[in-house]
Amino acid sequence: MIKISELQEELEIILSFLWQNADLKPGNILVIGCSTSEVQGKKIGKSSNKEIAQTLYATIENKLKNTDIYPAFQGCEHINRALTIPRECWQRYDFTEVTVKPVPEAGGAMAATAYQQMERPVVVENVKAQAGIDIGDTFIAMHLEPVVVPLRAPIAKIGQAHVTLAKTRPKLIGGRRAQYP
Repeated sequence: MIKISELQEELEIILSFLWQNADLKPGNILVIGCSTSEVQGKKIGKSSNKEIAQTLYATIENKLKNTDIYPAFQGCEHINRALTIPRECWQRYDFTEVTVKPVPEAGGAMAATAYQQMERPVVVENVKAQAGIDIGDTFIAMHLEPVVVPLRAPIAKIGQAHVTLAKTRPKLIGGRRAQYP
């Protein structure tokens, strides 16, 4: 049996590690992919759980409060992994808006929760985020800037779901004579 309080504690540890290691700056985007089915130890896309999604969403929102970091909640393949973002992020970066409302059956419980809980959500086709958290192997890399650098958190799971963290860095260009800071 999954304990909601333990999921919240695990996510807080992982988010703290991400904050210490991702070098996020105001205006950056954090993409979040989450399978609440995987968190429960079930097959991805087969057992969405609103309670888990609401707990994880609240934990992420609390961490982002007063940071000027934008969350981007990735939906599942049934909505082509479209992302729910705050309207301010959409206005700032002029991402391509799409017409869809994430629901647990098409988008997943986390994207649906983000759409319901965000004050003014917009769903967009893609973003180029500077960091990401992938809970349950949802494949967020398509929404990260190149070059993606994996981060190894002190814990590798939230509930039963495998967690991968990533940050990005600018491409290194040049050759043997190039110098980098």
